[in-house]
Amino acid sequence: MFEKITVVGAGNVGATAAQRIAEKHLARTVVMVDIAEGIPQGKALDQWQSGPVEGFDTRVIGTNDYALAADSELFVVTAGIARKPGMSRDDLVKTNAGIVQSVGEQIRAVAPKAIVIVVSNPLDVMCFVMRRATSFPPERVIGMAGVLDTARYRTFLSDALGISVDDIQAMVLGGHGDTMVPLVSYTTVSGIPVSQLLAAETLEAIVDRARNGGAEIVGHLKTGSAYYAPSAAAVEMVEAIVHDRKRLLPASAWLQGQFGLSDVYCGVPCLLGRAGLERIVEIALTDAERTALHASAEAVRSVQAIV
Repeated sequence: MFEKITVVGAGNVGATAAQRIAEKHLARTVVMVDIAEGIPQGKALDQWQSGPVEGFDTRVIGTNDYALAADSELFVVTAGIARKPGMSRDDLVKTNAGIVQSVGEQIRAVAPKAIVIVVSNPLDVMCFVMRRATSFPPERVIGMAGVLDTARYRTFLSDALGISVDDIQAMVLGGHGDTMVPLVSYTTVSGIPVSQLLAAETLEAIVDRARNGGAEIVGHLKTGSAYYAPSAAAVEMVEAIVHDRKRLLPASAWLQGQFGLSDVYCGVPCLLGRAGLERIVEIALTDAERTALHASAEAVRSVQAIV
């Protein structure tokens, strides 16, 4: 258990993440920071009062002041505007870059030794902005994307197969967006290659739906975006770090030669533990997967160049 974890942003993703962190006993204190007066305070008070029912003693505090976040061991950054129908993640870049830059400067001031998990979109580029703003080493600024994308991919595979998600092993790499790279060659069902269980055209349709999973939800909601699955994915990463579980999870990391890529944030297999990103695990890819990963990274780089 950490002494203090701070969630930046009290919107749907941030508030849900804060609640999950408290319910999983991952910190003695959870601080929720937001610029909107009264919103983090009210939501945090409501969450704290759920403790006797849910069985947690974590104190949840809402604030507009980063002073209460001082010395937090870990930050989950969800701040930024959400997507609207017809808007891509990249459309958010200029507005959210300014927000994340400011957040990063505040984090550096109050908690210079913290680990930062970025959730704000466009995810990979916001990781770049956060690292620049904090000047933290790469192992302490990582992005939540692959866990969410993989969860969507596994969900759709489970539905098509009629088999529990627990028995489906998969990993999605690349940038968090339309160029993400589900690794079909590594996708198995209790060790059985998924290609033996589903036709190629069915697999391709599932891969396509996973790539557009966020947009599909935005299309239904009209005025908001996904938050239950994104918050769950972020907290899975938090749990791996807090409990030093050495989980191998897909996350956005700063690449310096791995997979033939450099100076770009991109989703790759990451070993997560108490130090944050403890190791990037390079795996063999098919020619098609490597080409797709490089194309995805270049798509991120083109937006990264804007900021």
